[in-house]
Amino acid sequence: MFSKEEFGLRLKKLRLQRQENQSALAEILGVSVAQISEIENGNKSTTLEKLALICEHYQVSADYLLGFQPGPPRK
Repeated sequence: MFSKEEFGLRLKKLRLQRQENQSALAEILGVSVAQISEIENGNKSTTLEKLALICEHYQVSADYLLGFQPGPPRK
């Protein structure tokens, strides 16, 4: 089952592994830093278009980000 909290945690983990700040990710997605914070805190979700950008940027599957794949993200 999809969880905004799990999605946010996985997104934050990927961002930190790349040593990116929220501002850098916000610029890539064309959103505000506040929106990134809301997503990472599990308060908001995102659009399919932004999900695709995130997957492409971090080279992970949507299944991983959405919590349907428990293992490590694909490289």
